[in-house]
Amino acid sequence: MIRPIMKDPIFLSQKSAPATVMDLPVAQDLRDTLEAHRDGCVGMAANMIGVARRIIIFDDNGTATVMFNPEIVKCSGAYEAEEGCLSLTGTRKAKRFRSIKVQYQNEQFQTRLKTYTGFTAQIIQHEIDHCIGVLI
Repeated sequence: MIRPIMKDPIFLSQKSAPATVMDLPVAQDLRDTLEAHRDGCVGMAANMIGVARRIIIFDDNGTATVMFNPEIVKCSGAYEAEEGCLSLTGTRKAKRFRSIKVQYQNEQFQTRLKTYTGFTAQIIQHEIDHCIGVLI
């Protein structure tokens, strides 16, 4: 189901709770909502659709990838980026890393560890910021 985009900064600035298997339907709502905004959006966090859970989705070179409870465990190559967001007006500067290693759970709730680089890494960092209440 396509959900409306949350724009309330008070809600968006709250830390999201850990996701559980009961949150699997939220992943489908994120897929549907990301697809509906494909022309101007490359990633979303669950709080962007009004669900305060640690779930993100992002475009991984043409494939929509969902992560439950993602955490960056290693990063390198700091740089400054300027980013926009569907939930917020305008753009903001953000410190990002060229390479990140992320521990997360897939849709079967199996723990995975994967390294991402470049723009994909930047998208993931933006969405994880949403999970921890950082407004970008």
